[in-house]
Amino acid sequence: MPDLNPVAKRIHNVQPRPVRLTIDDDETGVFEFSSTEFFQREFRGEGVRTDDDVDAAFRLITSDDYESVLLGRSGPDEDGWTVVGEVTAAERADD
Repeated sequence: MPDLNPVAKRIHNVQPRPVRLTIDDDETGVFEFSSTEFFQREFRGEGVRTDDDVDAAFRLITSDDYESVLLGRSGPDEDGWTVVGEVTAAERADD
């Protein structure tokens, strides 16, 4: 079986502690995920952002080729999800 996505593994290992994500536009944010899970190579997660945009829900999914982890956002007044970008790095957030 091919390797799991390294960014997804890092997020999964840090959670439920806060994790700092870097998005492909170099934006960073601190997130707390209530759940993350692998289904073979597919990765999913659900959580909130704690340093900004605290009323929105966030979701992690792998791309169709499993090469990227994508971050989606759904605000309180929105129907559905919008892709924020690709997660390029994940690290434990310092408290």
